[in-house]
Order: sequence, then C-alpha cells, then structure tokens
Amino acid sequence: MTPETVEFAQISVLDVPKSAFKERKWVSWALLMGDILALQFALLLGCFARIAISGWWPIHLTASEYQGLALGLLFIPAGYQMAGLYPGYGLGPVDKLRGRLKVTFAVFGGLVIWDYLVQHGILSRGILLVTMAFALVLPPLMESALVMLLVRLKHWGTPVVVLGATRTGVDLVERLRQKKYIGLIPVAVLDDDHAAPDYEHPDVPVMGPLSMAGWFRDRVHTAVVAMPRMGQARLGRLLEELSFPRVIVIPDFSDLQSQWITPLDMGGTLGLELKRNLLLGRNWFIKRLLDYVLVVPLFLFSLPLIGLLALWVKRVSPGSPFYTQEREGYDGRSIRIWKLRTMYLNAEEVLERHLDECPEARQEWSRFFKLKKDPRILPGVGHILRKTSLDELPQLWNVLKGEMSLVGPRPFPSYHLESFDGEFRRLRQRVLPGLTGLWQVSERSNGDLAVQRSLDTYYIRNWSIWQDIYLLVATLRAVLLSKGAY
Repeated sequence: MTPETVEFAQISVLDVPKSAFKERKWVSWALLMGDILALQFALLLGCFARIAISGWWPIHLTASEYQGLALGLLFIPAGYQMAGLYPGYGLGPVDKLRGRLKVTFAVFGGLVIWDYLVQHGILSRGILLVTMAFALVLPPLMESALVMLLVRLKHWGTPVVVLGATRTGVDLVERLRQKKYIGLIPVAVLDDDHAAPDYEHPDVPVMGPLSMAGWFRDRVHTAVVAMPRMGQARLGRLLEELSFPRVIVIPDFSDLQSQWITPLDMGGTLGLELKRNLLLGRNWFIKRLLDYVLVVPLFLFSLPLIGLLALWVKRVSPGSPFYTQEREGYDGRSIRIWKLRTMYLNAEEVLERHLDECPEARQEWSRFFKLKKDPRILPGVGHILRKTSLDELPQLWNVLKGEMSLVGPRPFPSYHLESFDGEFRRLRQRVLPGLTGLWQVSERSNGDLAVQRSLDTYYIRNWSIWQDIYLLVATLRAVLLSKGAY
C-alpha cells in the first residue's frame, strides 16, 4: 500500500462506524439452538400425534426409545453445519431450503435403515413419519423468524467490500442492502478512479483505489469483484493479489440466470453449465406431479369456502358471483381463468370515468395496471377477497385441467401483455402460467412492469422444485400478512 493510499484510507475509513466491520460469531450458535429446539418440538408433536391414535393403533414408547430418537435428531443440525447453513451468509432462501430438506430426508432415511438393520424395528414408524413431517416445516420457520429478528436488531450479516464503482457494482450494493436476509452487508467500494467514480451509492462510499483492499483484509472476510468489463489478464492478476478468505466475482453475463450454474473442467479450461431445468421432461413431470398432489385436496377443501364467498358477492352485487377472462397460456394458447368477482358489473365504465377525471390515477394505471384506490371494487367483500387473494381460489380448477400450475408467471390480460416486448412474451409462453409466482411473493401489487419482467424472467430461467416449494410457503406468508395487496 502506498503512502498516498494510507493517507486516503485514514481519512475515509473514519466515516465508517466500527460496528460495520463486526460480524457476530454467536449468530451461528443462535441458529443452531433454534434448530435443536424446533426439532425436539417436532419430536414431541410426532409423539403426541401418534399417541392420540393409539386407541385404534396401539403403541408402546419407552423413555429409552424416546431418548434415542431425540439424540438421533441431533444429526440433522450436524448435517446443516456441513451444508454451510450456519450462518449461511450469501445463500438465498431457495438454496437454504434445498439444503435443509436434503439433510432432513437423509437423516430420517438413515434412522429408518439403522432401526431396521441394527435394532430390528423397535422404533415406531408412525412417530418417525410424523416427526419428519414436522421437522421439514418447523426448523425453516424457526430460522426465518430468527433471521427477521436479527435483521431488525442489526445483528445479521457479514461485512463485504465491493471492488468496482461500476453500474454493476452500485446495483449490487443496492440489492444487497434491500435484501438484508442474504447477509452480505456492503461497507465500502474500491475503485482506481476513486476521486471521480463513474457511479457511487449514496450510502456506501467509494473509499479509495483497488490497492487499498489489503487494509480490509483483517476486518472483512468477503470481497466482491464487480468489474465485468475488466480484461481477463488484469482480472487474473487482481484475483491473485486478493487475500480474502472468500472472493465472489460478478461475471460479464451477470444478467443471465444465477442459480443452477455448475462449474465444469473442460480439459483445464473453466466451463459454466447453465441448466435449463424446465426443458427436461422429467422436471416437467415432477412439477405437474407436485401440482396434482397439492391441488386435489386443496380444491376439495376450498369448495365450501368458495360457495360461501360466492353468496356474499351475490348479496353485495346482484349478478354472477364469478368472473372469467381470456388469458394467454402455455405456447400462446388462450385459456379462460376463473375468479370470484370483486368488482361491479360495469367496472370498465367506472374505470374509464375515473381515469378521465383523475390524471394521477391514469399515470398510476399506465405504470402498474392497478390502482391503490380502485373505484371498481365492491365494498367490503371485494377488498377482503383481494387483500387475502381468496378471489383466486376458483383457479384451482384451471390447475386441475392442466391449463395452469400452482407456481409460475401470472397469466396477464391482453392489455397488460401488450406492454411487454415480443422476446419476453415468447419466454413466458414456454411455461404454464401460475396461481402464484415470484413476482406475487416479492412485490405483489407493488411491482411495476420492469419489476414484473425481471422477476418472471428470473423464475423461468432458474426454475427448480425447491424454488416452487419455497414460493408456495412464501405465498402463504405473504397472504397472511396481506403484503403488497390492494
């Protein structure tokens, strides 16, 4: 480090509080204890559920057998540790869920095999099965609650230095600051053009040149190189000079899919395999199987609720309580989707009159194709149905018919689709539209056209069964919290 760099560093680093460089080591222990408590509670629920039906299916559970199961469950957090989930900074929620489910299935499979081969079947299969069901749900919920609490208390995350005051670097800083649950907290940006950087985030300063990275080495464990236009030779030299334990490189094609990329050794040359999962027949079959396994009981249980809500709609506004509309489905085919009616029968006339009278509303409509204060919505029942998304329940029938999937890009009306370019519309036509999707979970009604395009593109290019499971759980949370709905 040159004297000029040291002087610059001494001046600039004073602007960053010392707490910004502090990573809480106890966070991993907190997550570990949370998982242990959740798993032991899952075992208690499994035992109670099994004992509750002992009158029809007798069971004898000794204290030593319970203790053996309780100890066996400790292999699950040990597996979480080997999967890098403590604390898991830098892992997205889908990656975490995938790791948790794999470990949980593996450990319970191991317990069943151990019981069969060594203990000759003394453990209750019923308790193991019910406990596994709870163990798949409770630890992720516990982790989510702990992360939300730690984020709120500002104890979550590890400091990150971003190399490159580029548009890519500034966008990365903004995304990491918005998505705090990822756990990567930008504290500084370095660039050789530090005196007059091309781009600079208002809250994370450009502190100095790239050579100043050594100053952060003992304070920060993660560096992100966000200089996609840097030449290969110069990038290679920079990576050799960096001595951070963890270095992440944002490539020149960072706008492509970011999950399910596998590094390959191509005879000594690095290759990156981009998996197009939805183009594989077996993945399409797995996705449809998940749809039918979940949608059949959901549809049957929802029928009485749909009937009661339909009567309420009819009482508030005479006429059919259901609303149908032609939407674009798979391969561009037209499908008719069903909804509970939440608007007046002359909704289009009411909308046009309102937009003519209120220029601000017309501007809002042209950006989102939604209105926060929509005069078309029925009083009472209409607002409740839209807040809770219960008006979408009849679309379970569309899923049963094979016209839609539980998860996928939402089927937009024609006037909405016409605002997108042809390339994006062709991409959407390659998958079944969904009852819920990444856009609904992330933004719901708050995302404009650019956000909708970005999130739908990301989902289609990054599809996995793990992502679908995560989005279904996240949808339930978003609906219960009425996040972004109006």
